Amino acid sequence: MDKKIIEHFRKVDPDLFSVIGKIRPLSEISTSRDYFSHLCEIIINQQLSDKASATIFARFSKLFPQGLVTAEKLLKLGDGKIRQTGPSLSKINFMKGVAKEIVSGRLDLNKIGKCQEMEIRQRLTKIKGIGPWTVEMFLIFSLGKEDVFSPGDLGLRKAIKKLYKLEEEVTIKRAEEFSKKWSPYRSYACRILWRSLEL
Repeated sequence: MDKKIIEHFRKVDPDLFSVIGKIRPLSEISTSRDYFSHLCEIIINQQLSDKASATIFARFSKLFPQGLVTAEKLLKLGDGKIRQTGPSLSKINFMKGVAKEIVSGRLDLNKIGKCQEMEIRQRLTKIKGIGPWTVEMFLIFSLGKEDVFSPGDLGLRKAIKKLYKLEEEVTIKRAEEFSKKWSPYRSYACRILWRSLEL
């Protein structure tokens, strides 16, 4: 993680800054060009632990030649065959919904990656099964956006409660308020908070 980002957290939030030296080092936020595959992985990850979703996605990827997950190939696979690798039927429908948008030409993930964040949110959340959390994970981990926060993420809200020794549960609104001081590096703050749960 860049020194200027660490220095930013030192200035704006000593509590969050104190965690940085205790967690496993964070790499720079990278981007993925394989947007459709990554979006499928994020959909599979919905409401699952990282370990469980990684196991399912690894099995899911084996359905594709050389593990290259594409919209065209996904639509040719039967739901039953995909279901055997672990994703629920609803998640299969969500992934195929995205695939249909791509194959029809209504969605170009390569072009959407160059759009403004609000436009990306508006375009993707029109697709069934793609909510704010899924878009936020896509913005952070696929597009490498540095200033994205996911107030609806339960892990982040638990981490905030733990870090600041709060007695009450952290609401989405309060999590959003906490995140304002971390801008313009809220994506890094998310990753620090997730890692803090391992301590």
